[in-house]
Amino acid sequence: MNVQSHIADIDTPTGVMRTYIHRPTGEGKYPTILFYSEIFQQTGPIERSAKIMASHGYAVLVPEVFHELNPIGTVLGYDDAGREKGNADKAAKDVQSYDTDNAAMIAFTKKQAWYNGNIGAMGFCIGGHLSFRAALQPEIKGTACFYPTDLHTQIIPNQPGQHSMERLKDITGELLMVWGKQDPHIPAEGRAEVYKKLSAAEHLKFTWHEFNAQHAFMRDEGDRYDAQTAMIGYQLALNLFSRTLYQ
Repeated sequence: MNVQSHIADIDTPTGVMRTYIHRPTGEGKYPTILFYSEIFQQTGPIERSAKIMASHGYAVLVPEVFHELNPIGTVLGYDDAGREKGNADKAAKDVQSYDTDNAAMIAFTKKQAWYNGNIGAMGFCIGGHLSFRAALQPEIKGTACFYPTDLHTQIIPNQPGQHSMERLKDITGELLMVWGKQDPHIPAEGRAEVYKKLSAAEHLKFTWHEFNAQHAFMRDEGDRYDAQTAMIGYQLALNLFSRTLYQ
């Protein structure tokens, strides 16, 4: 499918959140995917990934995840300065603020003529964690988390009882968890901890995939990109969403 793109500035309790929308051309109704970026916000690789998903019949919303902390339209570079700023933003934003962001995007989506009534989430790196966080919303039917950072740590600020792994009972949709085994940000013991907790939550429906790949292997820039494995990643996500969002 051909894809059209436009911008929506969505009001949230913590300020205006610019959101980039990519969806099939025409006036049809499609499932929605809330698509969460890395710490760098909507870079070229993130936009291209969102458009890949949109071209398969989805309306894809890419929010500026640190909208409270940057001017509208901010995109950070894949360099030391960008990583430093992005990591500082991650450490400055409380995890509950993402909950209100998610609620605002869902409310916005429900008012759109192109929405078919089904909604899911997907993300890379911190966006993998944020898509996991989005799964706490009852409307989210399927979630694809690619190398989600900090599920096994306390780096993202949170109030008592509000860490994402402490909220598993609130997840009602299906999860897809995808990891790189050579990812230094999420070592084997961290992945094992997450897997143990997900498995112990007997109500959860999830699949788990580990590949011989590095962190950010889905990003089509830089020497960590693994195009062949990335293709498998997209196929896994599309399989999930075809089952959970096209019903």
